[in-house]
Amino acid sequence: MDAIEAAQVLSEIGYLLRQDPKERFRAKAFSAAAWSLALQRPDLADLHRAEKLTSIEGVGEGIARVLSDVIQTGASRYLNRLRELSKQPERGDESDLDFDDYRGDIHSHTNWSDGRATMLEMARGAQALGYSYLGITDHSPRITVVHGLNAERLVAQSREMADVQSQVDGMTLLQGIEVDILEDGSLDLPDAVLEILDVVIASPHVKLRQEPAAMTERMMRAVSHPHVDVIGHPTGRRPGSREGASYDFELVFREAAKRGVALEIDCDPARMDLSPEMARLAYEYGCNFAIDADAHAPAEFAYVPMALWMARRAGIARERILNFRSPDELTMTR
Repeated sequence: MDAIEAAQVLSEIGYLLRQDPKERFRAKAFSAAAWSLALQRPDLADLHRAEKLTSIEGVGEGIARVLSDVIQTGASRYLNRLRELSKQPERGDESDLDFDDYRGDIHSHTNWSDGRATMLEMARGAQALGYSYLGITDHSPRITVVHGLNAERLVAQSREMADVQSQVDGMTLLQGIEVDILEDGSLDLPDAVLEILDVVIASPHVKLRQEPAAMTERMMRAVSHPHVDVIGHPTGRRPGSREGASYDFELVFREAAKRGVALEIDCDPARMDLSPEMARLAYEYGCNFAIDADAHAPAEFAYVPMALWMARRAGIARERILNFRSPDELTMTR
C-alpha cells in the first residue's frame, strides 16, 4: 500500500470519527495525518521497517499503529470497526479510480477573495502536480468578509490571469467564480457576467436551515440556471459541527442530471460534501460530478488524493467525473 492509499484510509477514519462530535479532535488528527501523507508521499514500507512512522508530521503513536496494520495487511481493522459502528460497511460495487488520471481541479481560491496565496502560487502548485488545468473560482460579493469579486474586479482579475498564464506552460487557467445561491435561488452576479466565465460554481453558503420546501425551490432554481456548471458543496454541511441543508434531493439531483449540471464532492476534510452516501444517490439519478479540493493554498490540493475514496465508495464511474476529462472536453459540458 502506497502513501496515497494509506492517506485515503486515514481520511475515511477521520470522516467517520467526525460523525460523533465528541471525537472531533481525534477526527482532525487523522485528517491531518492523511494530509501529511498526501503531501509528502513518504516510503511507508521503509519507515515501517525502521520503526520511524512517527517521523511523519502529524503521526503519533496511535495513528502509527493504525498505519502499521495497513502496511502489513493492506487493510485497517480500526477502519472496518468504525464502518460497522456507523453502519457504513464497505460495498462490493466500489469504482476503480486512480489519482494519476486526475486532470485538474476546477474549484480554487486566491488572495483575490479569501485564499491565502497569489494566483501565480496556486497555478504553480497545480502545475507541480502535473495538472492540465486549474479553475480560479474566487467568491462573489454576497459574503462581504471574503472580499468577493464583482464585475469590475473580475475584469481586473482577468488581466492578472493573462500574465500568470504566460508563466505556466502546459497548463490552462480557467477563470470562474463561486457564486452564492441567494435565499430565493437567484445568483449573486448578473447573467451578463456569468456567461463570459469559463466555470460557474453555484454554492449554498448561508440560510442553510431554510424550511425544506423553500430550500428545494432555491436549489431547483440554481440547477436550472443556464450558466451554472457545478453545484458546489451541495448541502453546505460541516460534519460534527454544522448540519447541511435539507431539501428534496431526488428532485434536485434529477434536475441537475437532466441539465448536465455537475454536483461537487468537496474534499476539504471540514466539508466532505457530497457524502459518499449522497453521491451514490446522485449517481443513481444520472448526475455528473466534480471532485475538488476547494483549495485556499497550494498545499490544500492534496485534499483530492486523500479523499478520492469518497467517489470510489459511491461507485462513481470515471467517465462521470469532470476532473478526469481534458480541458477541451470540459468546455463542451455546458
